Amino acid sequence: MKLFSFPLASLEKAIHKRVLTLPSPHKEWFTERWQQKPYKKAFVENKAMPLVTLVAKGKSWDDATFTEALQDWDVAFYEAEAQVLRPLVQGDGILQLMQKNLPAERAQALLAKLDIRRDAPPASGADAAPAASTATD
Repeated sequence: MKLFSFPLASLEKAIHKRVLTLPSPHKEWFTERWQQKPYKKAFVENKAMPLVTLVAKGKSWDDATFTEALQDWDVAFYEAEAQVLRPLVQGDGILQLMQKNLPAERAQALLAKLDIRRDAPPASGADAAPAASTATD
C-alpha cells in the first residue's frame, strides 16, 4: 500500500523514541528484532508505513475507501509491535498534526487492527469447534 510518502527517517525516529519508553518484556523483544535489518525493513514497509498512510489518508477518504484499505492491509501484530505503533494512532509525538482530524471511529478501527495478534496460531473453523465443545473446567 504505497499511497502516501512519509519521510522514512522521521518514522524510524518516532519508532525509536517509542521503543525507549516500552515496558520491560516488550522493550527487549522489540529491540532485539529492530536491530535485524530484514525485520526492521519489513516492519516499516508492511506495518508502520501503511498505518501512517491510513492515519493520513483516513481523514479525507470516504467510509468505503477507508474500510477497503483497512481490509486490504493484511497483517497481524505481536504485542510489542502493537505497543510501538499504538501512539502513531493516538496522537503521540511527530505525527500529532496528521492525527488531529482523524475521525474517532476510524482511530478505533485502526487500534482494533493493532489487536490482531500473531502470537497465537490461527485456528481453522473445523479444528476450533471440537476443541471448544470438549473443553471442560
